[in-house]
Amino acid sequence: MPTPALATLPIRRLTIRDLAACADLSEDRGWPREEHKWGFLLTAGKGYGIDDPGGGLVCACVVTEYGPWDRPSLGAVGMVLVSERHARQGVGRRLMRHVVTTMSTTPLTLYATPDGRPLYEEIGFKVTGGAHTVRGHFTPGETRPRVATRPATGEDLPAILRLDEEVFGADRTHVVTRLPAFTDRLRVAEEGGRIIGYAGSWPTDGVQVVGPLIARDTETAKALVSSLAAGTDRPLRTDIDVRHEELLAWAVEHGLTATALHSVMTYGTGELPGDWSRRFAPVTVAAS
Repeated sequence: MPTPALATLPIRRLTIRDLAACADLSEDRGWPREEHKWGFLLTAGKGYGIDDPGGGLVCACVVTEYGPWDRPSLGAVGMVLVSERHARQGVGRRLMRHVVTTMSTTPLTLYATPDGRPLYEEIGFKVTGGAHTVRGHFTPGETRPRVATRPATGEDLPAILRLDEEVFGADRTHVVTRLPAFTDRLRVAEEGGRIIGYAGSWPTDGVQVVGPLIARDTETAKALVSSLAAGTDRPLRTDIDVRHEELLAWAVEHGLTATALHSVMTYGTGELPGDWSRRFAPVTVAAS
């Protein structure tokens, strides 16, 4: 249980002005600072945290809402962190219960590490899926991809938004419209003048993360990953839905190694909306 002092500290909304404090909290727990990602999440989503009277943050998390702004249909929880000094005192549990209460009847989802899963299960989250984190230097194949890809342009945005809403089953305009600034590269897959997939890549901690990865089928996903890999010398990292076994095997064949398994958990719903068959990897596991 929290100590009386911690139990009385108020939970407040975080803003972009808390970016440095959030990055400090990541560093305190041995995570990369990831200021680029924190900035994206704090503007696209809602941050919650507790101020440490001694400076900095006791804890933090971010909820990214999808659907209409006044009645979201889903909330994605991520970056749940408690400072080392205040760990194992019930602070994370209190913060998560606050999120559940604040979101009321809105279903929630998150990606859980093995260490974090027991806390979420205690609160009422259930495992409904998983994602393999793969990482490594991508080795291109000898055969060219069968699906054409190209850089995304501003004119592609309406089509990308329509495709994204089909695949996720919710309006994510506030996330997708931030991708051109957040990603280093944003590409689309095209067939007959119609966009059948899109993907982005962005830098963090010495790697290039591939996400989101939305595609009509596995061949389209492969073409998008290959095109993004061709534009960087960094190792790649992405989080592949466990149901996409063919893409995972292909990634391993091309030099990537499975390094972790996250549990996809939900609260208030048994199944995520949308079409999982076209949802290969999230923007980040912190925002689904």
